[in-house]
Amino acid sequence: MAAQGKKPKLDSVIRSLAKRGFSLFVKAVDKYAPDRLLLFGLNFLDKRVPNRLISFAIKWVERLAPRKLISSVIATADEYVPDEVANSRKVCTVLAGLGKYIPDEIIPPESTGRWENLRTKFHIPKLISSKPK
Repeated sequence: MAAQGKKPKLDSVIRSLAKRGFSLFVKAVDKYAPDRLLLFGLNFLDKRVPNRLISFAIKWVERLAPRKLISSVIATADEYVPDEVANSRKVCTVLAGLGKYIPDEIIPPESTGRWENLRTKFHIPKLISSKPK
């Protein structure tokens, strides 16, 4: 019985720490990251990084990261990310710029609903074709 009593308290502590951490991250990005730097980073990723390298990185993540870990990361992001993150223009732009490269094949079937929630929340577009140019 003692283990059951500790779980809700631990969950609330983790939730509050995650919300504070994400809020602090959003405030730091909004205040200190210049628009030009974010635009440069996203353009560099889109125009200069070869699609083969992006596909290679995705394949390695798919091989090395267990599906349970991917599922728990998606669940945590869906549950614990506060609304301040979704309202931040800069953070949503960065997350959408990186999230568009995540293919639907690496999302575990049990996490598809949560992944769609995150896509809607952060305005993440569908995967850009990763075929070499």
